[in-house]
Amino acid sequence: MSNLLKIVEQDYLAVQKALPDFKAGDTVNVHVKIKEGAKERIQQYQGLVIQKRNSGNGASFTVRKISAGIAVERIFPTMSPFIDKIEVLRAGAVRRARLFYLRDKTGKNARIKEKKKPVDAK
Repeated sequence: MSNLLKIVEQDYLAVQKALPDFKAGDTVNVHVKIKEGAKERIQQYQGLVIQKRNSGNGASFTVRKISAGIAVERIFPTMSPFIDKIEVLRAGAVRRARLFYLRDKTGKNARIKEKKKPVDAK
């Protein structure tokens, strides 16, 4: 039975939209579909990815942003139909998979170094 579930899940993943590769420490811009009555619009949620969980259909990631001096964390299911697209704005140079220590830091202490891009050899 579990093998059958895995086969169906892999088929579903193949049909789903391809998301960019990102990890904890990256700054992302998530375009979220918002329904207000009969209208639908896209709202952007930009912040730092502090964790990615699981794989397959049950995968999710947490994005943290500072809004008016207040930290807001939001958990997005990776296969959610409400996610229009994800843009990776900056790749962070971190050595951990979970960045919960950032919750205690504010201001300049909460910064993450940007990963250096390789120089093309000519």
